[in-house]
Amino acid sequence: MKKLAAGLVLSALLTSTGAVAQTSQDPIRIGILTDMAGQFSHESGQGSVTAIKMAVEDFGGKVLGLPIEVLVADHQNKNEVAIAKAREWYDVQKVDMIANLINSAIALSVANIAKEKDRIAIVNGSGSSRLTNDGCTPNSIHYAYDTYALANGTGRALIKEGLNSWYFLTADYAFGHALEGDTIAVLKANNGTVTGTVRYPIDTSDHSSFLLQAQASKAKVIAIAGSGTVFINAVKSAKAFGIAQGGQTLAGLLVWDTDVHAMGLQLAQGLVLTSAFYWDRDEGTRAFAKRFYERMKRMPHMGDAGDYSSTMHYLRAIQAAGTREAKVVMAKMREMPIDDFFAKGGRIREDGRMVHDMYVYEVKKPSESKGEWDYLKLRAVIPANEAYRPLTESKCPLVKK
Repeated sequence: MKKLAAGLVLSALLTSTGAVAQTSQDPIRIGILTDMAGQFSHESGQGSVTAIKMAVEDFGGKVLGLPIEVLVADHQNKNEVAIAKAREWYDVQKVDMIANLINSAIALSVANIAKEKDRIAIVNGSGSSRLTNDGCTPNSIHYAYDTYALANGTGRALIKEGLNSWYFLTADYAFGHALEGDTIAVLKANNGTVTGTVRYPIDTSDHSSFLLQAQASKAKVIAIAGSGTVFINAVKSAKAFGIAQGGQTLAGLLVWDTDVHAMGLQLAQGLVLTSAFYWDRDEGTRAFAKRFYERMKRMPHMGDAGDYSSTMHYLRAIQAAGTREAKVVMAKMREMPIDDFFAKGGRIREDGRMVHDMYVYEVKKPSESKGEWDYLKLRAVIPANEAYRPLTESKCPLVKK
């Protein structure tokens, strides 16, 4: 009985600490924790699932002789749901890596669980730069983009045009706060001014009062620090309120290709945005986009491309390391460069930031577009060494000063 009791205590301790042993014959399991039906589903959801499954198929469906399994769950944009699922996956399902993680509050929570359980989390959907700053972990990677890079691109581009006074409509959650903060830092560093900010609930359907305050501020730029269908609705409301006709510029600080598609060029034309990927950039991006379109009937955006690229990089690292052990695989991922259609010469820093070029685009006028999904024209390339927060400014404890 004493041995049985001791065994039960040990089992409970292993489960609570995440030290659930994986046998050498367990499949390599990737869990996609995403928004399948909510306001961020067009930025992640089925597109993320499709991209990751394409990567697994292209890799051959096995690594180290083990089958690769893909699990999918909808976190419903509820932190408690995401936390429970992440713990279940790591503890019970023996998931090796959790991917996508749209919604920055959820991404920050799951990254910490990955650290606790000594597994891996790779973030593509979420943008908060806290993920590689004060919220960094040795077990998480922020791959496609972040709020610092978005602010650095769009903020600088508009300030260069003399648009130096800004009013912020900010989504009231981790991503919106980070995007607002990073953009304000760019403004101040370039002699810009902030005339005011207002924060809206991420599930609001009415931006009227917020837009009236923004109009009254007389700021040259009204910046929307948010995303999802709520962002699209805000742009539509701004059109109805005559923001552009009144001489103010509307800036979307995170604009996805699917946002532009949903709005249409008549409404979205002229929007300046920063992105890690555009499907029509070169032959490599077009080849991936063609295959993705065959499955999804839409072109891929940077989240989809990042999910594919990061999954392929993860599987290659397992193959090169000869093990699934998280610490060893993470070290190999940092060691190996990333050269594919998504990024040329990409690398993962000690803070978990995947560093690569970013791009400033402008949404085309309807007359400039050659057809469906021909939406963006390139304005500037931001080199990798300029796009992200310098390590000298990092608050990540993993960065050696």
